[in-house]
Amino acid sequence: MGDQLARGEEFEQKAEKKLSGWGLFGSKHEDAAELFDKAANCFKLAKSWDKAGSTYVKLANCNLELESKHEAAQAYVDAAHCYKKTNVKEAISCLKEAVNMFCDIGRLSMAAKYYKEIAELYESEQNTEQAIDYYEKAADFFQNEDISTSANQCKQKVAQFAAQIE
Repeated sequence: MGDQLARGEEFEQKAEKKLSGWGLFGSKHEDAAELFDKAANCFKLAKSWDKAGSTYVKLANCNLELESKHEAAQAYVDAAHCYKKTNVKEAISCLKEAVNMFCDIGRLSMAAKYYKEIAELYESEQNTEQAIDYYEKAADFFQNEDISTSANQCKQKVAQFAAQIE
């Protein structure tokens, strides 16, 4: 595990160096993105979840520079899945970034899926009001995409929480 951590840090340093250097041949952001991806995978193998999450956020920023919103959104999702293990607030923040990007590029079913995931995280934190809010958003998006089974599951959760609060 320690060797994976060292490899991850090495890849991350190479990526940072690429970004601060000159990019004559090819794109320095493309090269850095590839290195950040390798670094994040090494950190995951080492179970260094916060480091993996922060590296995926750096990968997302590189993808934004490359104007590749889908890849950036996916990197935020990967970051969120790492942060889920250690820092729920950070996981929610990353998922919200991903949802915004998926909405921008018209991937509404993906946005709905991650709205539901945000709701589940709030539910795990016993934050019922926020959970209801995000289950409602997810239900709306699923409904718009004609994914009625998932929409109904979300509506059922909203009703369940509303009954608990009342």
